Amino acid sequence: MAEFLLEIGTEEIPDWMIEPACEHLERNFLAALEQADLHAGVTCTTHATPRRLVLVAEGVKQRQVDKDEVLTGPPKNIAFDEKGNPTKAGLGFAKRTDVEISQIEVGQDSRLFVKKRVLGRPAGDILGEVIPDVIEKIHFPKTMYWTAKTGPRFIRPIRWLLALLDGKVVPFEIAGVAAAGLTQGHRRLGSANIAVGGWSDYQQQLSENYVLLSAQQRRERIEKLANQLVPSGLRVRKNDKLLKTLGYLTEYPTPILGGFETEFLKLPEEVLETVMQHHQRYFAIEDENGKLQPRFIAVANLDGDPDGEIQRGHERVLRARFNDARFFWDVDQKRLLADRVADLDGVVFHAELGTYREKSKRTAKIVHEIGSALSLDDSTRQYARRAAELAKCDLTTEMVGEFPELQGVVGGLYAAHQNEAQETADAVYDHYLPVGPDDAVPRGLAGQLVAIADKLDTLGGFFRADMMPSGSRDPFALRRAAYGIIRILIEGKLALSIDRLCEVSGAGDKSGDLREFFVDRLRYYLRDVRGYRYDEVNAVIKASSDVPLDVALRTEAISKVRPTPDFEPLAVSFKRIENILKQAGGVNKYAKQSVDPALLAAGAEADLHAAVESLREQVSSLKQADEFVAALTAIASLRPAVDKFFDDVLVMAKDATIKNNRLTFLAHVLTEFSTIADFAEIVSG
Repeated sequence: MAEFLLEIGTEEIPDWMIEPACEHLERNFLAALEQADLHAGVTCTTHATPRRLVLVAEGVKQRQVDKDEVLTGPPKNIAFDEKGNPTKAGLGFAKRTDVEISQIEVGQDSRLFVKKRVLGRPAGDILGEVIPDVIEKIHFPKTMYWTAKTGPRFIRPIRWLLALLDGKVVPFEIAGVAAAGLTQGHRRLGSANIAVGGWSDYQQQLSENYVLLSAQQRRERIEKLANQLVPSGLRVRKNDKLLKTLGYLTEYPTPILGGFETEFLKLPEEVLETVMQHHQRYFAIEDENGKLQPRFIAVANLDGDPDGEIQRGHERVLRARFNDARFFWDVDQKRLLADRVADLDGVVFHAELGTYREKSKRTAKIVHEIGSALSLDDSTRQYARRAAELAKCDLTTEMVGEFPELQGVVGGLYAAHQNEAQETADAVYDHYLPVGPDDAVPRGLAGQLVAIADKLDTLGGFFRADMMPSGSRDPFALRRAAYGIIRILIEGKLALSIDRLCEVSGAGDKSGDLREFFVDRLRYYLRDVRGYRYDEVNAVIKASSDVPLDVALRTEAISKVRPTPDFEPLAVSFKRIENILKQAGGVNKYAKQSVDPALLAAGAEADLHAAVESLREQVSSLKQADEFVAALTAIASLRPAVDKFFDDVLVMAKDATIKNNRLTFLAHVLTEFSTIADFAEIVSG
């Protein structure tokens, strides 16, 4: 078994493209090995810095296994004439298989065949042929060509290629760059054209030339050195996203401590941190109480800053950016947010859906509708309606024009500064939430209302315009919007129905499609985020999918009750009941009829009926109180009576009246106790 090492040296790759590129590189490589029958037992890992994508594979076969192949040809009567002489077809088959005509055999099906021993090729030869394709098939959102329009495309120009199979160069070429056994160190600190003998030597050579190949190691270095720089009593504000970004922007990261004037702390922390993180990629520094301090951590792709030149440069740039932010804040305060509402007529939301002022009006109307549906108090609805009117006004401000990442946040800050009610200001601040899977939902009820309404208007508008997501394409982030609404409803404990949402969304005749879209996002939330089993989710949604909060509570209850001894056996019995009723004409046919107690046989049938009747009111009360665990536990207690019924009672009795009554009774049992979950969907075992 052999070790294969591949390094693709490039100009700097955008940080956010690096991890997907590594995934594609590994996938392409393993697919190529499988096609060449060299994949068995191979383990593969990838690494990357801004200037290199690296793959190392262990357990690669030295050569393909020799194979016996049977090559079939034309029928005998076509390959030979009546005198037994080979025809053109026979001679052609012999030529293709490189075998004398006399060595060709005839099979039982009267067709010609040849057995040949195919010798396996060396792995080095095969890799030299397939690796260029492996590299060129790495997917990037954008690519470029740098040799000629007919040349290969890649995210950045390829400057060197290293390819070694057990220390020997695997020859191939891309865009005039030939593979060799040489790598490059850090652009400014390391050496060029460093000879490498294999994976272990490669890692050591890079380390000695100021390249930390592991992204995790680079992140750990940033954290460790940054913490050493921060004065006692202060700490680096945690920011995993920025840490990951800087890990892919550097090969040898070195934190540098800088500072800024305390007068800038008069600006909101959100503005200062946004300038530092998004525009300068600096870490903020805070005290033990989480309050922002006039210091920051920058990260240089060097080994230090002995003269402080880099520090002073960063401080100058940050000072200028903060001055810009302060200027924008002061200019924006000359007009109230409320005075900017009319300006939204000039800001287009989407060509098919009108301006942001029109969107704000629709959002305010939806706020009123869902506020009424939830029976919220007048003050909450008033705060939310005001927030809906003001939520998009910050799009017309200088601050958002310069720092678009602050949309919503700036609006909330300005609203509070301009003496709007705090509930309204918070609702404006939070109305885009949740944006990502780790974001919290809006803090207050008014904010939750506005966030739902804003997202719902977006969904309804794009569905009405027939611009729904298709496949993996979702250019308007509609899946994220629907998922955000689901999260707010469940985590905010808002018992609002999907049907009502679709009704007020403005989706028109696409409301049915929007409903299915919401249910799909609800399934995703319960299965992929909350981790419930697929059959539990299916069982609950089949019973009812209209109120996401109710669906979540019922799914949680199923998950808790499922391990109890009676639950799954009862589910099996309910599935049996459903199958019997399906064969007899369907559940609905019998559920509409009434059970005649006088026709119930004494013993198991009457006992089950009595048990059902005694539980009916109890289960109903528990469901109304959202006590689903207790309700399911009570239903599961029916198991002995149900088992006894099927042991002793013949459902399909010869007497048609008795048979119909029994089917009706079973239909009532099934419908009565399947409103929490359709037990027939539960997979036993």
